[in-house]
Amino acid sequence: MRPPVRVGVFGLLGSGNLGNDGSLEAVLGYLRAEHPEASVDALCGGPEVVTARYGIPATRLHWFRGEYRTASRAGAIAGKVLGKLVDVVRTAAWVRRHDVVIVPGMGVLEATLPLRPWGFPYSLFLLCAAGRLFGTKVALVGVGAGPVGNRLTRVLVRRSARLAAYRSYRDAQSRDALREMGVDTARDEVYPDLAFALPTPPAGEPSNPPGPVCVGVMDFHGGDDDRARAEEIHRRYRDGTTRFVRALVEDGRPVRLLTGDECDRSVVAAILQAVDSPLVTAAEATSLADLMKETAAADTVVATRYHNLVCALKAGTPTLALSYAAKSDALMDRMGLAAYCHPAREVDADRLLEQFRALEKRSAELRRTLAERNLVAARQLQDQFTALTAALFPTTDHAQARTRQETP
Repeated sequence: MRPPVRVGVFGLLGSGNLGNDGSLEAVLGYLRAEHPEASVDALCGGPEVVTARYGIPATRLHWFRGEYRTASRAGAIAGKVLGKLVDVVRTAAWVRRHDVVIVPGMGVLEATLPLRPWGFPYSLFLLCAAGRLFGTKVALVGVGAGPVGNRLTRVLVRRSARLAAYRSYRDAQSRDALREMGVDTARDEVYPDLAFALPTPPAGEPSNPPGPVCVGVMDFHGGDDDRARAEEIHRRYRDGTTRFVRALVEDGRPVRLLTGDECDRSVVAAILQAVDSPLVTAAEATSLADLMKETAAADTVVATRYHNLVCALKAGTPTLALSYAAKSDALMDRMGLAAYCHPAREVDADRLLEQFRALEKRSAELRRTLAERNLVAARQLQDQFTALTAALFPTTDHAQARTRQETP
């Protein structure tokens, strides 16, 4: 009997970011449907959460538990440095135990949010280098990429991409960004975000009079190149969003605040304090499925985080994007709502309210557009999974050979 193919999933999974976990859920759904014999485990940021939620064994991504805390004391700095060395061995050993490793979606090749080269870019490079060394296929599936200003981060991103055995992207500009970095992308394909493969909740019916509005907020401080004015950007974003929510409440509209990461809760708290009204409530979503249910029940959605947008569009609800990166604009264009983007760095509550009212006037038309675009996305993602099977699971000969090598 042939041994099961050993599949690893890798990334900042189970760490509080619902978008990352949604991408994992989509890939696990594909593996369970198309490759039920595969043995699956994870190397990730939140192993306890991943095991409890998805039922697969999981190992902590970093040896040093304070990896994502700012290190100021000598002991913490030494721990981080030692951790980087230990992680070389840990990552290599984990990769060697697998036939295939999948990095499910996520913006792993971009720097649209603050990012240090020795953080996740370094971890991804270790993964891809170990895959090449041990003959394990590393697949970057439906990932996001973008221009990277920091030179060392750019080097790590480029080398990681070159070492991967398979690459696909969630938008064309991601592929273009890697090509501009010098990566040969001639055989790489573009597909919709993996979250579009998740189940769709029943669509809600538009209310008359107008009903609830979901507002997805974000602990937004700009991108990796905005560190010098991060607090100014954050203040303008929070204040503009708060004024917009207050305007909706003054019109008598119920507002449901959404998050996409644990860190966003501080923005929710600030808005609830500033707009003291029973019409404003906060959702307690713990998955993309929860977010989709919230957005499906709304008349309209205004959202910042990329996967808040994905959830709203997937649910078929007319959506306005507070866009913080080109990936948001590309997603809105793909779904036929390119006219309804507003810059997150410069939220103008009056202008945002105008765009919101214009969006609601076309609500019925846009719901039909989204229904059509979602059907197209579903077909394209089925093509993605078919291509992934062809690239990663054409035969189990590799798995058999690895077993023979490791058998005393």
